Amino acid sequence: AITYIQTGSQVPGRPSLGAWLSYGLGSLNRNLPHYVVMHARSHHAEQSLFNRLWGPGFLSSEHQGILMRSQGDPVLYLSNPTGVTGADRRRQLDALAALNQEQYRQFGDPEILARIQQHEMAYRMQTSVPELTDLSSESAHTFELYGDDARVPGTFAACCLNARRLVERGVRNIQIFHRGWDAHGNLPREHGDQSRDIDQACAALIKDLKQRGLLNETLVVWGGEFGRTAYCQGNLTRENYGRDHHPRCFTTWFAGGGIRPGITYGRSDDYGYNIAHDDGTAMSPQPSKDTWTPGSMHIHDLNATILHLLGIDHRRLTFRYQGRDFRLTDVHGHVIRDILV
Repeated sequence: AITYIQTGSQVPGRPSLGAWLSYGLGSLNRNLPHYVVMHARSHHAEQSLFNRLWGPGFLSSEHQGILMRSQGDPVLYLSNPTGVTGADRRRQLDALAALNQEQYRQFGDPEILARIQQHEMAYRMQTSVPELTDLSSESAHTFELYGDDARVPGTFAACCLNARRLVERGVRNIQIFHRGWDAHGNLPREHGDQSRDIDQACAALIKDLKQRGLLNETLVVWGGEFGRTAYCQGNLTRENYGRDHHPRCFTTWFAGGGIRPGITYGRSDDYGYNIAHDDGTAMSPQPSKDTWTPGSMHIHDLNATILHLLGIDHRRLTFRYQGRDFRLTDVHGHVIRDILV
């Protein structure tokens, strides 16, 4: 499910949404990546995350999401080894680039050129990333807004604050993963912990972007790969119960970037089980990627709408691979205009 929500396909090996955006939009800052990924610490981080969720698939590797870490160097190998100066590193990269150029002349593989570009980006990031992640210039008011957790590297609040700093510096796609919502048991405590991680930080990010004049040009999307059932599973006590996976209907919220504020699009039936019409009656048949019904939103519709808000026609964002054109939305997807300004 998480592969489907991130790539629009249940088949591994397809480009992630972030990689498609990097391919379609490019970058506004040559010293920082097109696409940055952060893994926030969580009280219940049992779920695994895989590179394919931010990977480029069959696109060029330059569109791979760059993972910023919460401990040590923000990006692996950001600091030079002891005894290696910046001038030493420059000479090494120049020599390596010459070898790679010779290899490209022999084989013509475009991935070799992507490798050269990645090495150059890594060199420039040795200066740009430490400045980015140094929060000492942030005001006391900012930390009050995001909460004390924002001072702790790797927390969801710190990730949100770094996301705002990335937006200010022209990084076009930032993704924060927050794990631990798979509460088949002990849900009251686990979801309480999770909510304390994110609630203040999410509100702070939106308010911070707005007060800096960035929200209208920044699309914020919050969601997951599925919801939870309205009924319980496991222990049935007030203090300890769980809820199962529920992909039939669940919630995603948007802010900024051309979204109509203060509205709700779509609804479920009275049991929170199926997608329903405005009068509460269940849609029959239930909408799918092949049968869109007003009031519903499939993952392909979600991605089509995100691309539209970023100025991209999802039907025209294609890449030819193995003899055919591929799209993030495959052959599906409707822009949900009811939620647009």
